[in-house]
Amino acid sequence: MLKFSVLLLFLILSVSASKKPKCLKGQYHKSRATPEADMQECTIYDKSSCCHANFTKELAQSPVIKVYNTYWNRCGNLSESCESYMKKIDCFYMCSPLAVHWENRNYSAAIEHVPICQKFCDGWYDACKNDLTCVNNWLTDWEIDEKGENHCKNECIPYSQMYSNGTDLCESSWGNSLKVSESTCRCLNLNENDVNFFKYIRHDSSSSSSSSSDSSSEERACRRKMIKLEQLKEAEEEGLEEDLEKDVEEIL
Repeated sequence: MLKFSVLLLFLILSVSASKKPKCLKGQYHKSRATPEADMQECTIYDKSSCCHANFTKELAQSPVIKVYNTYWNRCGNLSESCESYMKKIDCFYMCSPLAVHWENRNYSAAIEHVPICQKFCDGWYDACKNDLTCVNNWLTDWEIDEKGENHCKNECIPYSQMYSNGTDLCESSWGNSLKVSESTCRCLNLNENDVNFFKYIRHDSSSSSSSSSDSSSEERACRRKMIKLEQLKEAEEEGLEEDLEKDVEEIL
C-alpha cells in the first residue's frame, strides 16, 4: 500500500510538472517556467518565469553596468529611456515562457524571428537614437576577452547612425532573433498584454501550411480582442469597467 501511494504521488508530481511551460535551453534558464518571488525587474513574468530572481538584480539598477559578462556601458551609460527597452528585450529572452515558441532551430538556447510590433521598434529607436553604440549586432560584433567580457572593436557612434530606423534596429541588433511583423496586432510588444494576443500569432505564418484565409480570420479576431481591451482599459480609468465589459461581451 505504501509503495502504491509513493508511486501515485510520483505520477501526480510528474503530470503537474509536465503542464508547466518549457523554457529555452540557455545556461541560465530554468527547464520549465515556475512562479518566482522577489523579482526586482521583469515582474510581468513573475507568475510563470523562465529566469531566476537573482538574474533581475543587475537589471534593477540604473544605469545598468553589465548583465552577466556583457557590459552595457562600453560607450557610456545608456539613457534611462533607451535602457528601459534593452531591459524589455533581456526580460523577454530570459524570463518569458513565450520565448521558447521561437526557439532557434540550430541553437536551442537562442530565439529567432520573434514577431515584434513595429510600434515597439519605432519606440525603441526613438528612445535610443541619441545614445552611443559600437556594435551593430550585440550578439556577435564584440571582441571577447579571456574572461568572456565584451569590448568595442570600433568607435562609438549614435544609434541613429548605426541603424537607419526602428525596423533596422530590431532586425539587426539581436541578429535574426526579432522580425518586424506586418500585422499591428498579431505581434509582441514585450509587455503584459502579449499573453492576450499570443493565440492569434502564428510564428510559422510564412509557411505553406497557413492559408491566407486563416491568417485573415486570426487578424480580425485579434483586432476585436485589441479593441475590447482598449475599451476595458478606458472604462477602468473612468470607473465603468463592469458595465462596459458586459456590453462588449454582448457585441462580440
